[in-house]
Amino acid sequence: MFTGIIETLGRIHEIQKDKNNLHVTVDSSITNELKIDQSVSHNGICLTVVAIKDSFYTVTAIEETILKTNIGDWNVGDIVNLERGMKLGDRLDGHIVQGHVDQTGTCIKIEEANGSWNYTFEYDSNLSNITIEKGSITVNGVSLTVVNSKTNEFSVSIIPYTFENTNFKDFKVGTKINLEFDVVGKYISRLYAINK
Repeated sequence: MFTGIIETLGRIHEIQKDKNNLHVTVDSSITNELKIDQSVSHNGICLTVVAIKDSFYTVTAIEETILKTNIGDWNVGDIVNLERGMKLGDRLDGHIVQGHVDQTGTCIKIEEANGSWNYTFEYDSNLSNITIEKGSITVNGVSLTVVNSKTNEFSVSIIPYTFENTNFKDFKVGTKINLEFDVVGKYISRLYAINK
C-alpha cells in the first residue's frame, strides 16, 4: 500500500527484455535503504526489488504489467516517481493507493496558471473506471484531487513543489500516464454497473 506522496525521483539506467518480462534498473538516492523483495511504486506501478548494486536496483515487470501500464514506453534516462510502501502508524497524507494501475491515460492539455499548472488527461471510459469531482486520483503514482470530472477526461492542478519534485515537469501533450482510480470511485462504478 502507498499514499501517493512521492518520496524521490529515480533515473532509468538500464532496461532488459527477458522473454515476456522487463528488467528495469533504476539509479536512486534511496537505493542504499532498499532490501531485496521490497515493494516500490514506480510511476504508480508496484514493483518488487530483485537486485541491488551500488546506487542501482532492479525490478521486474511481467507481461500483464507491461500491457496495462506505460512501462513499455520507458527509455534509459527517463525520470520516474518513486515511493516506498507505507508503514502502519504513519500519517496518510495522500490517499490509499494500491500500486495497481487500472489503465493508462493521455495528457491532452497543459496550462500554466499563475505559478501553478493545470493538466487535463483523457482515458478510455469503456473500462468502467470513473473519476469523481473533488475525489482522489493517482497519476503516475501522485495522489491528486480531480477537478472538471467528465465521462472520459479530468483535470488536476499542480503546485510548484509537486511540479519540481515529480516527473510532471516532463509531461507534454501526448504523454502516456498511469492511472489508479480511487478505491471509493471503483466501488461506486461497480455498484452502478451491477444495478444498470
